[in-house]
Amino acid sequence: MPIAYLGLGSNLGDREATIRRALELLQADDEIDVTAVSSLKETDPVGYEHQPRFLNGAAALRTELSPRELLERMFAVERQLGRVRTGPRFGPRTIDLDLLLYGQESIDEPGLRVPHPRLAERRFALEPIAELNSDLEVPGRGTVRALLAGLE
Repeated sequence: MPIAYLGLGSNLGDREATIRRALELLQADDEIDVTAVSSLKETDPVGYEHQPRFLNGAAALRTELSPRELLERMFAVERQLGRVRTGPRFGPRTIDLDLLLYGQESIDEPGLRVPHPRLAERRFALEPIAELNSDLEVPGRGTVRALLAGLE
């Protein structure tokens, strides 16, 4: 059963409660088993800087769902928690769930790219994954530890 890694983020409302609720909703799905969750860390926004700071983390989960099916379940959780996809790209959001890695798969389809296309550039995504598994291989890029070292 593949292990997927999700990025967790929120910068509106009760950020921690919203992230915790997203994890509960994912875990409540019979086809998803959340196996580990990193600590949550406050981070500066990237891309669109005039907004509140984010709370970010990562989760590891096991699932038999395909990457596309998992992504659809993630979008459903976001909608349930009030996420709307209007406004500026990278703008404020109640919850942001990103499929960062799905086993050792590399996927490039409309609306689905795994590993996440900007994972290697984003400390706020790599650090929580490193907390869960610093030796994790990012397909075609090296280990999470090496990617983090390259950002310094």
